[in-house]
Amino acid sequence: MTGTPSALSPALNALGQAVQPALSRIPSGIGALADYARQARHHIEAHAWAHIESGCDQAHALAHNRQALDGIRLLPEPLPDLSQAHTGLQLLGQAFDWPVLLAPVAYHRLAHPEGEIASVRAAMAMRTGMVVSTLSSYTLEEIAQAAAAASQELGRTAPLWFQLYSQPDRQHTLSLVRRAEAAGYQALVWTVDANIKRSGYPLPPGVEAVNLRGMPQPQQTGDLMDDRILFGTPLATGAPRWSDLEWLRAHTRLPLIVKGILSPRAARQAAALGADAIVVSNHGGRVMDAAVSPIDVLADVRQAVGPQLPLLLDSGIRQGTDVLKALALGANAVLIGRPQLHSLAVAGTLGTAHMLYLLRSELELAMAQTGCAQLQQIGADLLWQPR
Repeated sequence: MTGTPSALSPALNALGQAVQPALSRIPSGIGALADYARQARHHIEAHAWAHIESGCDQAHALAHNRQALDGIRLLPEPLPDLSQAHTGLQLLGQAFDWPVLLAPVAYHRLAHPEGEIASVRAAMAMRTGMVVSTLSSYTLEEIAQAAAAASQELGRTAPLWFQLYSQPDRQHTLSLVRRAEAAGYQALVWTVDANIKRSGYPLPPGVEAVNLRGMPQPQQTGDLMDDRILFGTPLATGAPRWSDLEWLRAHTRLPLIVKGILSPRAARQAAALGADAIVVSNHGGRVMDAAVSPIDVLADVRQAVGPQLPLLLDSGIRQGTDVLKALALGANAVLIGRPQLHSLAVAGTLGTAHMLYLLRSELELAMAQTGCAQLQQIGADLLWQPR
């Protein structure tokens, strides 16, 4: 098995012909997601690169996400029967070719002028679900239209979900929900862990949160003489609450996924209030520096909500073995964030499609080496624990 461009599938070759020639070349020497990360810094403006790669405060949570995944070891099992092997699954009544989705990542135009339009074409080409951010740099309607066009052109498709940030005015939140429904999105991913966070990066000209045009965006800057730092400000009083989950559940029939849960208690409460699935996430280490890594608490969250509620995990997934480890600990699927921007910056649509190809190749190889022909065979018995 090889991950070199010469091994690209016919769909990727067709995709390469469909995009601009200057963007249809994958640089030599790229055989893993880490290679895209190393090359991307030379294709992204320095301040944007620092923003994309940054973690909160001292970046301890960002580093621990990788350390926690790297600390898990797998126990190979030889001689599997792979004659009926596949990576397909059903999630919220939707068919996925493999258990990986593109996570909601803001402002893809920081990496490439075609931004989310290029990313969604790659997702459809590789039959990979995509979660479109509220903070996308193309409108949610434009992205949905690009997905439909790519699906028709390539004869391949995948689920498209919309990530929702609550707005200070519920009517603005509801407007985003109705727009997503009308555009054909198949689920809502309500993010609850990042409405209050540090942010000091000014967007460059030509990049903005186009879905939020005309909606007020409260910020709190403050100074030493302010009586209020955070508490008592509109930013704090407008942050989402459990009552907002109940309200959302009552105002949409789309599957409702709550993203940003790390506590087993919070996971139980989200399920009780109508969440159809949960994303175990620390927002890629970008919100709270002392936050636990999602992989460290995944098994506890699974035990708290039982076997039926779908769980997804993000924050730090970079290899096929990472995907397998997450599934072994109780996830149904995972999401990947920063690698989207890395691959997009290096080679546009084809780069992101190739990145997904590499990751799926690694997952299938890891499954074969651990004796798993199908996803339901992946369990905790594959994890080696020192005595």
